[in-house]
Amino acid sequence: GSGGFRKRKHDNFPHGQRREEKENVNPSSALMTSFKSFQLELDTRHDKYERLVKLSRDITIESKRTIFLLHRFTSAPNGEEILNESEVKLDAVRRKIKEVAQELIGEDMYQFHRAISPGLQEYVEAVSFQYFIKTRSLISVEEINKQLIFIAEDREETTNTTSNSHDNQPHTWSLKVTPVDYLLGVADLTGELMRLCISSVGNGDIDTPFELSQFLRQIYDGFTFIGNTGPYEVSKKLYTLKQSLAKVENACYTLKVRGSEIPKHMLADVFSTKTELIDQEEGLP
Repeated sequence: GSGGFRKRKHDNFPHGQRREEKENVNPSSALMTSFKSFQLELDTRHDKYERLVKLSRDITIESKRTIFLLHRFTSAPNGEEILNESEVKLDAVRRKIKEVAQELIGEDMYQFHRAISPGLQEYVEAVSFQYFIKTRSLISVEEINKQLIFIAEDREETTNTTSNSHDNQPHTWSLKVTPVDYLLGVADLTGELMRLCISSVGNGDIDTPFELSQFLRQIYDGFTFIGNTGPYEVSKKLYTLKQSLAKVENACYTLKVRGSEIPKHMLADVFSTKTELIDQEEGLP
């Protein structure tokens, strides 16, 4: 009658018949063998995906620590020590990326791209931040990828990877940062440059904010050429980039107009207050 549960198709078969069909299945048949091989392949791929997710998480954590370290550059008495320490940390990150490259040997990287993308973006942000502090310019994706070509470090590692080959050349691995990961990492870099601007003013550096303003304006102009034709993630981060640029330009405006009125040790507090007001007007948390 109406309101009753709908009967499923297999409910028309007696339970005893279904049990008998299950017992009559031949586990060594060609069909069952095929499905077992499919199960093994899927389990292997899933395990590799989980290992890549863990490596990506480690890369993200170490890259963030490198960024935090580099923010001490403006206040440290010896900035060269900070840069050297950051290079050591980035080398450790690249060793993690080497493990990712080894996991992807013989695999299509784009099948696992979602697992490794967050870590690569954070690495791009860290290495581009360090590069900007050193050269006051933006690192290219080609330069980043050159740093991600690895050579076997020991004999055992080389033997394991070249056992099926007849040459004794050292084995190499490489992992290329995709253009999308590069763009997303550069977009995140603008937030770190905005924080660098505020900390620089707090330390009495009046020239860096104007230099950062011009640099961020060039990056923003480059992103506007992409517009809505690029990936969704890139267009979504364009809004955050615009906010970082607005905060730096506001700092430069305050320095230009009221810089002589405000003591240097109070400039950072003034900028922080103005930044909070901008966020409230834009509805940012």
